[in-house]
Amino acid sequence: MEERVIQKNHKLVINNRKTSMVTGVMDVLSFDLNEVLLETEQGMLMVKGSDLHVNRLSLEKGEVDLSGNIDSVAYSDVQSHGKSQENLFAKLFR
Repeated sequence: MEERVIQKNHKLVINNRKTSMVTGVMDVLSFDLNEVLLETEQGMLMVKGSDLHVNRLSLEKGEVDLSGNIDSVAYSDVQSHGKSQENLFAKLFR
């Protein structure tokens, strides 16, 4: 029997490196003024910058609005299902 994986929509919109809107968010793993780590439908998403704030969070809709100075955005295929947070972070920063 063939197994089908249905991926939901995921969108990342960045305006002038100051604000961003992310859809397809499944979980917010951590956030502070310099870094936000999100689990999305397309893998882990790390947003780095300064003075970052989570302005709106709706996990029911899978949406997050961020503001601040965005310096970088990076994706990783590491999934957190069934793994400890320590292993997740170790794999992200290899």
